[in-house]
Amino acid sequence: MRGISKRLLAGLCLLALTACGQPAAEKKPAAGGPVGGNAAGGTLKAVRDRGYVSCGASTGTVGFGAPDSHGYWRGLDVETCRAVAAAVLGDKDKVRFVPLTGQQRLTALQSGEIDILPRTTTWTLSRDANGVNFTLPNYYDYDGIMVRKDRGVSSSRELDGASVCVQTGSTTEVTFTNLVASVAPNLKAVIFDSTQATRQAFFSGRCDALITDASGLASVRATMASNPEDFIIFPADGKLSPLTPAVRHGDDQWFDIVKWSFQALLMAEELGINQANIDEMRNSQDPTIRRFLGVEPGNGAALGLDEEWTYRIVKQLGNYGEMFDRNVGAGSPLKLDRGLNRLFRDGGLMVPMAFN
Repeated sequence: MRGISKRLLAGLCLLALTACGQPAAEKKPAAGGPVGGNAAGGTLKAVRDRGYVSCGASTGTVGFGAPDSHGYWRGLDVETCRAVAAAVLGDKDKVRFVPLTGQQRLTALQSGEIDILPRTTTWTLSRDANGVNFTLPNYYDYDGIMVRKDRGVSSSRELDGASVCVQTGSTTEVTFTNLVASVAPNLKAVIFDSTQATRQAFFSGRCDALITDASGLASVRATMASNPEDFIIFPADGKLSPLTPAVRHGDDQWFDIVKWSFQALLMAEELGINQANIDEMRNSQDPTIRRFLGVEPGNGAALGLDEEWTYRIVKQLGNYGEMFDRNVGAGSPLKLDRGLNRLFRDGGLMVPMAFN
């Protein structure tokens, strides 16, 4: 992530320190109104009564959220939501995914159509102040630009005069505007209102460049380019984008459950607990491990859950490192470097909080 300042990294470190197998066809919410919980509280009860967690999803970004050839949703964001289902309903597959465009996603959360929005959504002030609560980042990204290598450019400044495919309803609109104001005044925006239309326009040659999250560009390059080696991705402006699951305002208990379900994935990696050894680890005499896995009670009751909620998350999904590798890392088509998404102890920005 060249171009990212140490000052910005320090700021995000501080931020981090403080701060389902259903087929695609099942994605639509029940007819007759919202499926989400009560905006004034009670989401946990609503989810239990309904029997599944309703999750906002992208309209198809391999690695983060997309149905496979069998209609089973996979991806880092998808598994972030499955972790909550494992915690509160005992089964990671008790979920339903609602594909949403960039313009639809926040409204769907605020209106109660969905319970959680884990959809490559950047944590920003305007979003945070308008009806949603961001939990903690599940992926640190940056806005990127993709062009064909044969254009011979490797920075935003060299793109001046080029046309750029931009999707509405995304933070990259702001990034593009900033580029025009400060770096490349002659850039020309070609605007689209859906992810797929934006991508197809780029590959059909309607634009010289495509701008969006760098991880999304890596997904597009791996899955849509006839020859991925023909394309290069570089940072748009050098600023990080913390992609963060969100819940709506008004339900602190649900906010805590979603936040700590993701934290359980991080803590499992910190403690060396994975999907293969978790049953053995329950016999550990380490008090931290015993408390984390609910052998010693307390953490479950604090959230209104039973004491085995962390056990179920790791048993069914593994830890964050395992989740990262199979969805976007070495075990995936994207093969993204762990980078800033390493644990804090390993030089990254992912900080496991104390389970006590």
